[in-house]
Amino acid sequence: MDIHYTGKDRILLIINYILLGLFVLAILLPLVYVVLSSFLTPNTLITKGFAITSSDWTLTGYAKILSNSAMIRGFFNAIFYSAAFAFATVLFSVFAAYPLAVEELVGKRSIMIFFLITMFFGGGLIPTYLVIKDLGMLNTVWAIILPGSISVFNIILAKTYFQGLPKELFQAASIDGASELSIFFKIVLPLSKPIIFVLALYAFVGQWNSYFDAMIYLDDPKLFPLQLVLRSILIQNQVQPGMIADAMAQAELKKLSEMIKYSAIVISSLPLIVMYPFFQKYFEKGVMVGSIK
Repeated sequence: MDIHYTGKDRILLIINYILLGLFVLAILLPLVYVVLSSFLTPNTLITKGFAITSSDWTLTGYAKILSNSAMIRGFFNAIFYSAAFAFATVLFSVFAAYPLAVEELVGKRSIMIFFLITMFFGGGLIPTYLVIKDLGMLNTVWAIILPGSISVFNIILAKTYFQGLPKELFQAASIDGASELSIFFKIVLPLSKPIIFVLALYAFVGQWNSYFDAMIYLDDPKLFPLQLVLRSILIQNQVQPGMIADAMAQAELKKLSEMIKYSAIVISSLPLIVMYPFFQKYFEKGVMVGSIK
């Protein structure tokens, strides 16, 4: 079908394309700059900012990171924390949301009010720390995985999605003699892949980018996630021991630290970049259905 644009429509389209192009550039340029900077030598990075000659390019930053045991250990710790946190978030959210989506549940309104109160009023850092300490979870992986895995926002998102599923399926299964557990595992879960993947992606990304819980609850460096190691490099400007020789001059240390920053950012972003295409087909459907209805 041919679309006929008026003069005002064409002007509006041009303005939209320009704004969209600027928005895309605002996102892409910092990413491209970080990736290119991770391959530049320290001298080039500080003096020129960018270069196209082969002598100015190097893989030293990546080699330093990959040869450092703290970075490697932190990387695998971060993957474990993020994956376990995502699994716990999906498990708790789905099992809490499904009963709330059933109309026959007695006291559903009171339970939702209780959940909403906890959503807006929290105990704060010190009470939370004392609870985790009394539960014996300090300096353990459970302090990272469990406390934040139950989110009222995620429960509401899953509950809204479940309420949108065809009720005729549940009624037909119930007439055939299926129990609530059979309906949940054989009908609800197979139809809920979009919201499950969305919850998992939210949780994984949130845990992958966080470092505060690990900084508060963990003392053992062997349990530190990658983000805590990166924090020492990016914020405190400290290069991990073993990345440089002790006799290296302070100026060279600063240059190397600058290069390692960009290489560390690229490596820490790789898991999210790799996994997003696999979740993308579920992301839009899960978010829209779970949030609008």
